[in-house]
Amino acid sequence: MMNLETFVRLALEEDVRDGDHTSLACIPEDAQGSMYMLIKEDGVLAGLEVAVRIFHLIDPDIQVDVSSTDGRSHVYGDIPLRVMGDVHSLLIAERLVLNILQRMSGIATKTRSTMNLISHTNTKILDTRKTTPLFRYFEKEAVRIGGGTNHRMGLYDAMMIKDNHIDFAGGISRAITRCTDYQKAQGLDLDIIVEARDMEEVNEILDNEGVRRILLDNFSVAETKEAVTVISGQTETESSGGITKENIVPYAECGVDFISMGALTHKVRSLDISLKAEFDVQTAD
Repeated sequence: MMNLETFVRLALEEDVRDGDHTSLACIPEDAQGSMYMLIKEDGVLAGLEVAVRIFHLIDPDIQVDVSSTDGRSHVYGDIPLRVMGDVHSLLIAERLVLNILQRMSGIATKTRSTMNLISHTNTKILDTRKTTPLFRYFEKEAVRIGGGTNHRMGLYDAMMIKDNHIDFAGGISRAITRCTDYQKAQGLDLDIIVEARDMEEVNEILDNEGVRRILLDNFSVAETKEAVTVISGQTETESSGGITKENIVPYAECGVDFISMGALTHKVRSLDISLKAEFDVQTAD
C-alpha cells in the first residue's frame, strides 16, 4: 500500500494547498476546540484506526478519545469518537477523515449484509481489483473489516489467467505452462488462478498441474453445481460475474469456496457520518 504519511501529504496538497482561507479568516489562530463524530445512518463502522492516525499525522497534539472499534455495528446517533485540539487542524482533518470513514464504512456495511445472506454456507466473499486508484488499501481493508476476504492486492501477488490472457497466449494449457515456467525462472511462488468460461475449459484446466483455483466466470447456478461436482476438491473454486445480493444464496449453496464481487467496492454508497463542533472555541485571550 501507499505509505499513509505520503497519502495524507498528497491529500492535503490537493485540498489545502496554500491554506484553509475560510478558517484562517473566521477563527483565531490559537483557537482550541472539540468535535464529535456523529453516526447518522445505521451501519458497520470501518476506518476508525485510520482516522486516528490521520488526525495525529496532521497534528500530533490533537487528542483523540475513541469509544468504538472497526467492525462494530452502529445506529443513528452513536458517537464513536471525539477529538480535541487546535481548531484549524481539526477543520483541515475533518473532510479527509470523513471521506475515508464514510466510504470504508459503506463498503464494510455492504460486505457484512452480503455475508449474512450466506452465513449458513462455507463460502467466502472476495473483493476484486475494481477499486478506486490509490485508494485500494482502504477499500480492501473495509471488505475485511466487514467480514469478507481479500483477493489478490494487485497484479504482483498472484497470477490470475483470465480470458484475455488465454486468448493472447493461444489457449489455456499454453498459458498455464508459461506461468509455471515463468515462476520457476523468476524464483516465484505465487498462486495461479485460471478463469473458465465453460465446462470444456474446466476440464482442460484440470488436466494441467499447478493451478490453485478455478474461477467459474458467468456460470449459471446449474453449471456451477456441475463444475463443483467435476472439480471435486482438486482445486479451489470461485464464482464470479453477475452475482448480486439477489442471487448470491443459490451460488453459495452450490458449494463454491469463494464468490468474488466487484460491486463490494465499485458500486457502494458511503455511510452518512459527520464531525460536529462540540464546545465553544477557547483562545489564549
